[in-house]
Formats: sequence, structure tokens, C-alpha cells
Amino acid sequence: MQVIRLQPTATIPNSPLPLLILPGALPPEARNSADGEALLKRNGWQGTWTYTVYDFWHYHTTGHEVLACIRGEAVIGFGGEGGVAITLKPGDVAILPAGTGHKRLSGTSDFAVVGAYPPGQDGAIVREGSMSVDAARQAIALLALPESDPITGDKPGVLAAWR
Repeated sequence: MQVIRLQPTATIPNSPLPLLILPGALPPEARNSADGEALLKRNGWQGTWTYTVYDFWHYHTTGHEVLACIRGEAVIGFGGEGGVAITLKPGDVAILPAGTGHKRLSGTSDFAVVGAYPPGQDGAIVREGSMSVDAARQAIALLALPESDPITGDKPGVLAAWR
């Protein structure tokens, strides 16, 4: 597991909680839309979806997010300009604390992830610069930490890094 701390920028709050990258953590049998989404739901995450990662900087103030690659490959930027670029391949998982800027920098045409949020949270999109960093931080401060690891269901599992 990679534990990555990202600094705030003038337009993206990022988070004092680290970005978690788990290479190969999504089981092979869950590397498709239906089974990947079902796994996340079984492990206490909701609002599941399958899609790509948008090609513009954005973040979420209304939910923490898990992204699990099910096909293709992409380089995802995290943290905004000057942040980090991580290549996600099938089976790789990224767990983003709310406020973490992210953007697809490049990728194959078949790249897809399954995503989800903790109970009661969602992924309303905030584009970089469309909300003040202070207002974003205030909204994020109201969010509960997830109780369970989205991949294993363990409490807290890899999310111990956020405690």
C-alpha cells in the first residue's frame, strides 16, 4: 500500500488524510462492473458506479471515494498541478479522502473503474477553482470517516491509515 500525503493548493483543498493506493487489491473475480460494484456494496460502500475518471481537475466535498480499476490502464493525477501521477491498472485501487483533487491525465480507451462512497455520502463534483478552499474544508469537516475497508470489509482495514 502506498500512503500519499498531498498538500492543499490555491484551488484544491486536498486533505490532511492520505491518499491510499493499493496495487492489485481488487480480486480478479471482481474486475468487472457487476461484481466490482457488488463487492463494494457488500463491504458497506454505496452509490456505486462504473465509468472512467474525468479528464479535468475535480474533487468531492460530500464524500470520500474509492476507485477500483476493472479494465484498461490510465495515468491519474492526484492533488492538482504539482501533485502525483499514478498509473492504475486492472486490480489497482485508490481510496481518496474527500477534497483530493483528481484527473485522468492519459489512458487507454477501455479504461474503467468502479467507484463508491461511504453510507450517506456521494460524489457531487466540484471543479477546481469553483469553490473556495476554505468553504470546501468546512463542508468536508462534516463528513464521517468510513467504517469499513471497501475491498475487504474489514473494520477499519486499510482505513486505519486515516485514524
